[in-house]
Amino acid sequence: MPRYAFAHFVKGEVLRAQHRWEEAIPAYETALAFNRNLVMAINGLAWCKLYAGSIEEVIPLEEQVISLGPREPWIGHCYYLIGTVHMLQSRTDEAILWLEKARSAGPAILFNQVRLASAYALRGETERAAAELAEAQRLHGGDLFSSIACLKAFPGAWMGVPKIRALYEATYFAGLRKAGLPEE
Repeated sequence: MPRYAFAHFVKGEVLRAQHRWEEAIPAYETALAFNRNLVMAINGLAWCKLYAGSIEEVIPLEEQVISLGPREPWIGHCYYLIGTVHMLQSRTDEAILWLEKARSAGPAILFNQVRLASAYALRGETERAAAELAEAQRLHGGDLFSSIACLKAFPGAWMGVPKIRALYEATYFAGLRKAGLPEE
């Protein structure tokens, strides 16, 4: 492969889209060896680290992205990923802080309200959780946010190695159940 950072980044993106996260990691790392400031590669690497089970590496990568482009229009997606990691690690207050920042920075982030609903429910704020869930259903329509089964059927809604899927089940889906989202 050529010595072009972007070519390696694209390879990483293709592998990530195929859910081949562990194979995508070296592609992103090679891209970053050629251009350490390629924020798209850092972000892709962070998602792959999450899905491959290296959850402890995700937040430092996203913090690097934020420091390189604090005013980028997509910064809410970085906050969203940080909030997701905090939630998966049962740091609910931190999750809510970051997910609220994500909502402010990018109100159209597809799963943000549902993540917030789960986090609020985990914190015991079920009325607020139900309101976030209703807002997600209102904003996005369709059946996606109508049940746990629909969420689990959506590609990318929750995935990764068994360790990460277990964290989603123990936090994200547990919170959504507390928020009132039915199984079917």
